[in-house]
Amino acid sequence: MDKQIGFIGCGNMATAMIQGMLANGIVKPGQIAATAVTDETIDDAAEKYEIDTTHDNKQVASESDILFLAIKPYLYEGIIQEIRSYVKEDAVIITIAAGITLDKMKNSFDHKVKVVRSMPNTPSLVGEGMSVLCPNDFVEEDEMEEVIRIFESFGKAEIIKEELMDAIPAISGSAPAYVYMFIEAMADAAVQQKIPRQQAYKLASQAVLGAAKMVLETGEHPGKLKDDVCTPGGSTIEAVTTLESENFRNAVIKAMDACTKRARALSNE
Repeated sequence: MDKQIGFIGCGNMATAMIQGMLANGIVKPGQIAATAVTDETIDDAAEKYEIDTTHDNKQVASESDILFLAIKPYLYEGIIQEIRSYVKEDAVIITIAAGITLDKMKNSFDHKVKVVRSMPNTPSLVGEGMSVLCPNDFVEEDEMEEVIRIFESFGKAEIIKEELMDAIPAISGSAPAYVYMFIEAMADAAVQQKIPRQQAYKLASQAVLGAAKMVLETGEHPGKLKDDVCTPGGSTIEAVTTLESENFRNAVIKAMDACTKRARALSNE
């Protein structure tokens, strides 16, 4: 890819993306530049990835063909005010924060700008991210293909309508947190049965990873795969029955509903 890629912000999500792009060879270190507030952050990124780093947001904005705004939602207004006169006319700007709509981006710039709204998640750090993308009308098809290629360097990517974006944190953006809680709970139960803690984490984590891979690679309905594990009168169906009696599914659905409501509130703020 013959593009200069910039990151304003160089936290965990930005470094996950940078790591994925470099590991897959779609760009070279010299094609990436990043900014951060602290010397420690930019020095670490420069040393680890051999990319260009600076405190100057305007410089990175002026040099980037694809510009990631890898910052917290409350920082967007100030950062855009700072860089909007320096962004290249044909640059594609990618947001990664919840609640930052395409309309908000349009209103923040005083000229036509190409924007892709995205929602990646933290498993991007290990190359297993799930990212959802939504471009505005100014992004060309070939530009979107390049954006997808970037996101697929650290996981999988899907394009959806913006009207659905507020539901994405619940299903993929925030979902790793629920899964971590599930893994921790399974490990605690295993420790209660005298299985060593580290082995318990490994056993539970691999079970979750394997189950997810079965869904993705077989194409079978999760209910069918669940049924295949449940021997009549066996121990698994006892566990499943207990989860049902404790409203396991209902608790997950309620949690996701709460997450979506908060995401919608952020979009309206």
